[in-house]
This record gives sequence, structure tokens and C-alpha cells, in this order.
Amino acid sequence: MSSGNPISTDRLRSAPKQQGFTLLEAMIVCVIIAILATLAVGGYRQTVIHAREAALHGDLDVMRRSINEYIHDKEAPPDSLQSLVDSHYIGSIPVDPITKRDDWDTEECPVDEYFDSDQTSAAGICDVHSSSQDVSPFENIPYSQF
Repeated sequence: MSSGNPISTDRLRSAPKQQGFTLLEAMIVCVIIAILATLAVGGYRQTVIHAREAALHGDLDVMRRSINEYIHDKEAPPDSLQSLVDSHYIGSIPVDPITKRDDWDTEECPVDEYFDSDQTSAAGICDVHSSSQDVSPFENIPYSQF
């Protein structure tokens, strides 16, 4: 060792390398995390849509059964969905899980289709549908046709 040089070249070669990530390694990790997050968000959205469709099917089934029970009991179709609530066939008008409003499309049924021609009862509702015109990504039909 020479006395003029305080650090020898042997010491520089044997010094431990600095620990940590390079910028390239950090960027690769960030890209992988972004890809995984994108996949998770896509799967979450599909799960939410599927759950809303299942709730829509359930709500429509309950309302249609209630309409049929009302018709059977009263021998006339209900005037509106509110008539089902007022007569205690359903607790309340459910909120459409697709539109997030309780603005259901009702289908009016002609009286002579369900009843004797001598009955003078006014026509009422015989079916209910979602008011959404969006198309189901799973069933490929508009929600209004469920």
C-alpha cells in the first residue's frame, strides 16, 4: 500500500454493493401491480352486474307472484303496483337494481283475456318489467324484457 493513497483498490473491489432496487425493477413491479389491479376491478364489476341481475329476477318474480295472487283473490287485476302495497301483497315497491329507482314499466292486461266478458272491472296491470333499456351482458337481452 502506498502511503499517498488512503483507499486501496482492493478495498473498493471487496466493498459490499448497495442494496435496493433499480428504477427498471421498480417500474416492472408497478406494471405488474397495475395489471393485477385491472383484472381485479374487471372481475368485481362483473360480479356486481351479476348480483344486480339476480336481484332484478328476484324482485320481478315477487311482484309477478303478488300480481297473480291479487288477481286470484280479488278477481280483478291491480290498478298499479301501489295497489299491491296497499292490499299488503308486498311490503313496498322494490327499487329496480338496474336503474336504482322504483319506476317499473307495467303491462296492462285486457280484462276479457283473464275474466268473463260480463265483468265490468277496469283493466289493470298483469305484468311488470324493468324500465332500463340497457342490455344484459350475460343474457344478451334488454333488462326490460326480463
